[in-house]
Amino acid sequence: MNIGYNRWKSLFLFSLGLSLGAAFCMKWMESDLMVNNEQFTILGLELFYSNEKMENLLASLDSRVRMILQYHLYFDFAFMAGIYPAIAAFCMMSRKNQASQSVRKLLSALALLQLIAWIADIIENYYLLVWMPDPSIGSEFIWYHFIVAVKWIIALLAVMTAVAFLLWKMIKKTNGQA
Repeated sequence: MNIGYNRWKSLFLFSLGLSLGAAFCMKWMESDLMVNNEQFTILGLELFYSNEKMENLLASLDSRVRMILQYHLYFDFAFMAGIYPAIAAFCMMSRKNQASQSVRKLLSALALLQLIAWIADIIENYYLLVWMPDPSIGSEFIWYHFIVAVKWIIALLAVMTAVAFLLWKMIKKTNGQA
């Protein structure tokens, strides 16, 4: 192991810890996200609710639930500060174990793209925070869903690619090919 790998590993572990701590706090608040005795989810706000459903939901928030949703979104900023650097570090750790220059470049690019995913996530939270007091979403909804899709695609593609190349390397090593 060289010093570069150890730094990526340290960043990965720190960032993972930060994101897990924030995720725990957000999960704890989830049960209080209720409107008209029905629970709603952040994932629903991100991916599944229609424009009309989001407008109705946000307009129906009482002050207590609005505050909890705001806290949830603020903890999400801490989660972001952990998860995207963790994904980038994971890509760079996976990169270290690859011989192919094209694979190494791909993993480096995916690590760098986490900045775009992070920015998209910040914009997503910004929209939700702006829409809470005035849930007139209008035509911004299409842009919002595009931003959410970009975030998810970049983050999941990076994780799945890094895992796939690590597994491939382990399989080759187990079969005595590497």
